Amino acid sequence: MASAHILGFPRIGAQRELKFAQEAYWRGEVSLATLHDTGRDLRARHWALQQQAGLDLVSVGDFTWYDQVLSTLALLGALPVRFGFDAANLTLDDYFVAARGNTEHFAMEMTKWFDTNYHYLVPEWTAETHFEGGVDWLFEELREAQAQAHQAKVCLIGPLTLLHLGKVKSGLGHSLDLLHKIIPAYQKVLNRLQAAGVEWVQIDEPILALDLDSQWLKAFLPTYQALAADAPKIMLATYFESVQERAALLHSLPLAGVHLDCVRAPQQLAVLLEHWPQQRVLSAGVIDGRNIWRADLTQILENLRPAHHRLGQQLWLSASCSLLHVPVDLAAETGLDEEAKSWLAFARQKLDEIQALKQALNGNLAAVASQFTDAASALSKRASSPRIHNPVVQKRLQEIVPADVQRHGQFKDRIISQQAKFDLPLFPTTTIGSFPQTKAIRQARAAYKRGQVRHLDYLDAMRAEIRLVVAAQEKIGIDVLVHGEPERNDMVEYFGEQLWGYAFTANGWVQSYGSRCVKPPFIYGDVYRPEAMTVHWSEYAQSLTAKPMKGMLTGPVTMLQWSFVRDDQPRAVTALQIALALRDEVLDLEKAGIGMIQIDEPAFREGLPLKSKDWAAYLDSAVRAFKLCSAGVRDETQIHTHMCYSEFNDILPWIAAMDADVITIETSRSDMKLLDGFGEFAYPNDIGPGVYDIHSPRVARVSEMQRLLQKARKVLPDHRLWVNPDCGLKTRDWPETIAALENMVQAARLLRACIAE
Repeated sequence: MASAHILGFPRIGAQRELKFAQEAYWRGEVSLATLHDTGRDLRARHWALQQQAGLDLVSVGDFTWYDQVLSTLALLGALPVRFGFDAANLTLDDYFVAARGNTEHFAMEMTKWFDTNYHYLVPEWTAETHFEGGVDWLFEELREAQAQAHQAKVCLIGPLTLLHLGKVKSGLGHSLDLLHKIIPAYQKVLNRLQAAGVEWVQIDEPILALDLDSQWLKAFLPTYQALAADAPKIMLATYFESVQERAALLHSLPLAGVHLDCVRAPQQLAVLLEHWPQQRVLSAGVIDGRNIWRADLTQILENLRPAHHRLGQQLWLSASCSLLHVPVDLAAETGLDEEAKSWLAFARQKLDEIQALKQALNGNLAAVASQFTDAASALSKRASSPRIHNPVVQKRLQEIVPADVQRHGQFKDRIISQQAKFDLPLFPTTTIGSFPQTKAIRQARAAYKRGQVRHLDYLDAMRAEIRLVVAAQEKIGIDVLVHGEPERNDMVEYFGEQLWGYAFTANGWVQSYGSRCVKPPFIYGDVYRPEAMTVHWSEYAQSLTAKPMKGMLTGPVTMLQWSFVRDDQPRAVTALQIALALRDEVLDLEKAGIGMIQIDEPAFREGLPLKSKDWAAYLDSAVRAFKLCSAGVRDETQIHTHMCYSEFNDILPWIAAMDADVITIETSRSDMKLLDGFGEFAYPNDIGPGVYDIHSPRVARVSEMQRLLQKARKVLPDHRLWVNPDCGLKTRDWPETIAALENMVQAARLLRACIAE
């Protein structure tokens, strides 16, 4: 009899209960006890959903207060030593300081979790790093689950993945130099779990899907020989790519089970089955944990039958990865178009899909026949829906020529005409685009969407905010202004709402990091822009100032990556469709007199395949999409782009190929180290490295920004260096924003004065 489980469930709650409780606690509006109550309620609710859906095990350890990597460090007592925390007595406030920073401490660096839009906090490895034990939160949650009569499977990030995700800061030659310390720490955790009656532990090692060198690969066998000696049954979980080339290694490990991502890499199931060890469980991740389309249950069942025939009760069914990456429950979407809704499945519905497959494999197809019938009908109707295809878009795609993806002049010539036009000082200051999204702004947008505010009244409200933002920037002395984006709820959703081929949910929230949640739209059909989306806002803002006003757009790659993308055509084709729509917007902005246009691509690296053999094809298509939307302007029109919270050094040739006149990047949390690669590569265009962290409530001092700028000057020539924050300011409040930007402008002015002397 096949079994069913999942690798993890979304922790935020169907109505973002965790987010609101966290933020209320940080503001001092609720007590720590109230925050803990919210966590307990959510865990109990999510375990009950898994049990009610008929899963054989519920997942414990997938809940965290901010990030699963940070929580693993707290469990092991391995938070960065620079904080000086008492590992065994770590408080939740200490934990949040590591994540968010405060007046005394810089927050930990943050970057993308593999090729997702989830951000994790990067471990800091030094010779002083210890793994001598930390908080008991995991064991407390296990006791909760057991008290509620759940059969619990505990989820842990694996020791090798944890080491691989970190950065060596000092005193070590390699992350693996800490392996002899981390193995005993994991042994202690596993021993305690076994003593607590846990039968199964899921240990996630997604780095097995990467291009690992021999040093890392050789570490797996001794590590798992040590871990399996006195522990519950271990299921090693891999996801996001194929591990079929690691078949021999996986077969050699002393494991009770292995989880495979059979959505991203369906072919690996047959390959690994060939020499599958007897009595080992194979967990087949056949339901997509990264997208929201309803599963083809009939086809999946057919694909699973050979494995079930071979393995019997050793076959487990699951989602491809943790359901962290999809919204919680489709049932909350009461206003969504019924046809489109029938095409979708969120986390709660994916539990039912897993259970239906389990029942069918175990000989109970009749009991779930209606689910199979409904799924087949929905898939058929989606494929034939007239909403999917647009002949105008198809024709434009066919008419793209090489000149459409190439700027007229080279950067060395363009920058001369741009400097003559804008007459900017050395080290020009700017921001990334958004300004604080106050409660009043959010309420006005919500009321307008509900039809409670007239269009003209809403327009007046947003224009008032733009006037406020422009006036503030003028007073502070910023050189290149933005309109602040008060009209935008989200940098992808705002544009998607105005494009054909996109659809939206009311409660389809997904965690991006900490309490930050996003509501990705879904692309169901050919993308088309029926009318201008931003021109009137930028045009109005420019009318308020003689300084340059940047038009602000989200780029085609990010529009793709931060949406749930249709699965019936190549992603590269969808990216080009978005690029054509944005090209029209760029040209309209230029016609309206906007001389600087920023096309943000923070997700550019996020789409990078995990296997290097696939990089060139993706990067070439991503560059082509960006240039298709940006290359139609005149030479004196300055194209900016922004990227954040990613490593760029190994893809710099493609970033340079994007040929943006100015790129702004996140560098403050890495202490400008992310900039080094740009210098070594001799990146030819202008760069604005972020000089302060906008994800922390602390206001950076002028001296701190000056220090970062001096480090940047060692890498970049002065005439190529811009000054800006790491990212947009929408999550900050006004007092923080004003103080930080005043310090930033002062740092730039002091640097200019220093050079003038």
